[in-house]
Amino acid sequence: MVKLSRVILLVLVIASLGIQACRNSPGNREAEEAITNGNGTAPEWTKDAVIYELNIRQYSKDGTFAAIEKDLPRLRDMGVDIIWLMPVHPIGELNRKGSMGSYYAVKDYLDVDPGYGSMEDFQRLVNRIHEEGMYVILDWVANHSAWDNTLMESHPHWYTRDSAGNAVPPVADWADVADFNYDQGGLRNYMADCLKFWVAEMDIDGYRCDVADMVPTTFWDSVRVELDKIKPVFMLAEAETPSQHTRAFDMTYAWDMHHIMNGIAQGTKPISALDDRLRYEDSAFAPADYRMLFTSNHDENSWNGTVFERMGDAAQTMAVLSFTLPGMPLIYSGQEAPMRKRLDFFEKDAIDWNNYAWQDFYRSLCTLKSEQRALWNGIHGADLQRLNSTDQERIYAFSRGANEVVCVFNLSKDQVEVNLLDDLSSGSYREYFSQEEFSFHKDQSWTMTPWSYRVFVAL
Repeated sequence: MVKLSRVILLVLVIASLGIQACRNSPGNREAEEAITNGNGTAPEWTKDAVIYELNIRQYSKDGTFAAIEKDLPRLRDMGVDIIWLMPVHPIGELNRKGSMGSYYAVKDYLDVDPGYGSMEDFQRLVNRIHEEGMYVILDWVANHSAWDNTLMESHPHWYTRDSAGNAVPPVADWADVADFNYDQGGLRNYMADCLKFWVAEMDIDGYRCDVADMVPTTFWDSVRVELDKIKPVFMLAEAETPSQHTRAFDMTYAWDMHHIMNGIAQGTKPISALDDRLRYEDSAFAPADYRMLFTSNHDENSWNGTVFERMGDAAQTMAVLSFTLPGMPLIYSGQEAPMRKRLDFFEKDAIDWNNYAWQDFYRSLCTLKSEQRALWNGIHGADLQRLNSTDQERIYAFSRGANEVVCVFNLSKDQVEVNLLDDLSSGSYREYFSQEEFSFHKDQSWTMTPWSYRVFVAL
């Protein structure tokens, strides 16, 4: 399959000249619009999307594409719209960490790890995802490769070298990978062609780009244009830099917001930190910029702990917050189980699927997201208005839109008497989780238990 992939890549590079020539044809009109619009080019299907990070190795005991395929109807039923597949490529053996190595030590950019299946198996998985009405993005590692990637022999000058001429890792602790040198035009062309291959030949819908800030933004900017000539793609950067949104990326990580959630749950940050962060977000990012909100992901789970270690009794509360604040929410593999262990990064460590105790919880959040337009992503959703209460140090309340959705959180370990000071008496609501009808009145108060939440939807 490796040889076949390289032949297809060569054909793709030649054909790209034809793609560029016909980009103004009716069949490419949508792509052309995305190219010329600049900021805010995310495909229309992302407007109310929820993203699910799928850890292929640990998702099942088999750890294969076929095993994922069997579970797609469940994910669709839960409300997932975009599946982010962690790296699918063969993993390097030279300088490998652990017995199985890191997913991010890529040995071949044009093939899949044989432990996951074949290229035909991967294509079938992509097709099945699309048949279920979902989209798929591929985790891409452009900053570095495995030490035994064939490029180390065929193009040694594409790697960063020290004063003695030795290839070096990008970070000392990342000893299992070698750093690329993007001053080399040939590397840029090769990496762009590989990215185009998976979109054109495998029909994936975009990329999650690993350590995007460590690769020149000029590369991402140019490759986004090339990808959109094939089809409008969705691009997620593992970065929190506003300038990444200018051309290349639709969504970036809300890392700081995540750390604030951890801090509030642990009692080390005040809830006013949320206000400070949201003010920064409003000033630094454009309305069209998507920000990815999460309570866990592969890095957080493996290196910093499960949501229960980091957030304790606030785990569900912070999940609700991630679905109601401006941004696109992420669910990590196994959170619906719910997963209570750190997954080993370099070994086989399958998720325990003995129960799906939180699946209905996440289904309800996905439904809330899709049904309430005020909660949609970027410019498709509504602004957030902070609401005042008699206890601003423990109660965090806000509305989205013209009070279309009103959210009240007790972000403390205490039982709190709540009294909202803003006038919401003009509307009738239904509390989303209890389905109880509710009307706000002046001087009205109610009691909230520790780490509880209430989401009111206008009737």
